[in-house]
Amino acid sequence: MLPAAYQIPATLVLLLSGVIACFFGHRLFRVVLALFGFIIGALAASSVVGSSSSTYMLAAAIVGGLIGAGVLTAAYFVGVALLGAALGATVANLVFALFSREPNILMLVLFSTAGAVLSMYIQRYVVIVGTAFAGAWTLIVGGMGLAGDRLARTAAAAGTVWVAYPLDPAPGRTWVLFAWVVLGLVGCAVQLGWTGGSRGRVVGRKRK
Repeated sequence: MLPAAYQIPATLVLLLSGVIACFFGHRLFRVVLALFGFIIGALAASSVVGSSSSTYMLAAAIVGGLIGAGVLTAAYFVGVALLGAALGATVANLVFALFSREPNILMLVLFSTAGAVLSMYIQRYVVIVGTAFAGAWTLIVGGMGLAGDRLARTAAAAGTVWVAYPLDPAPGRTWVLFAWVVLGLVGCAVQLGWTGGSRGRVVGRKRK
């Protein structure tokens, strides 16, 4: 969470990060890892500190964000595997949602592991799909916040489940799921057609 005074900057970070990830995720994958590492680290660190002091909370968010950005940027291939694992977990939730059920821990582990392994073989496509949908979600949350949606703006600064977990929309915001899917597919199309770079793995082989 962040102090109320920093809600607008928080939504701006989400909006800009979303645009970069959604439409340029594969080409700028290291930048995307740094941005999302910063966001995750800032949310985690500021939540641990609590809301007793705005100064300490902001300092914790900055330090946590820098650590998160550094870790994900340094662990480049780990970032690819984590992205694949996240996609696997999302697929598991979607599949079980069709039967009005929630996946148990074992199924989440199996789907996440499969996604991580698969990401090593089809890195380009896993990165494109993962960054497109992750960017689409942060773009939507940031855009709604800047447009004056109080719920989205508060969530962007508070780090609620709604921000981190798209499949658990805020009350009265179920339509956002459809917007997320459409924008994610548009991001995939843009990356595959124009900004995704050459075919193959994220890191190309060095020519002799």
